Amino acid sequence: MIYKTVKSSLVTFSQLMLPSHSNFSGKIHGGFILSLLDQIAFACASKYSGKYCVTASVDQVDFLTPVEVGELLTLKASVNYVGRTSIVVGIRVESQNIQTGEIKHCNSSYFTMICKEENGEKSEAPKLILKNLDEVRRFYKSLHRIEEHRKAKEQIKDPVDYKSQEFLDFLLVNHQVKIEID
Repeated sequence: MIYKTVKSSLVTFSQLMLPSHSNFSGKIHGGFILSLLDQIAFACASKYSGKYCVTASVDQVDFLTPVEVGELLTLKASVNYVGRTSIVVGIRVESQNIQTGEIKHCNSSYFTMICKEENGEKSEAPKLILKNLDEVRRFYKSLHRIEEHRKAKEQIKDPVDYKSQEFLDFLLVNHQVKIEID
């Protein structure tokens, strides 16, 4: 069995935010940042595993503060958790005003990546060596998020009769929707 450290997974990427990256309000487009997040998650997981990795899911991408044109955006990624074939990559995004030096935390997100063989089959990921309590905390928090996702999926499986008047009334009263089914 192969073991690797979190340190072997570290990837940092910085890019100057240009007007071509902005949306109609003049802020950096969230979709552009999502693309950068996906790229660094791939780089981090592939660097760690030595294999081609694909994105399986993205967890909790909250845009905390807007990113301005002219700021330097820095993404820092590391492996937080490893399952049999999956790798959870934690990413922290900061923007820096290069004139004042002010740094803002813009985003933290978690990407689950799957290791693949050349034939496209899933492949085992190297196991993780945790070397400090911060790495243990990140690993535990990933375990907790995974368990919460499992619980949520089980709750969603509960059958709901979407056609029942009781359910439709519930939507009308609690969610102020208008229902106009033909």
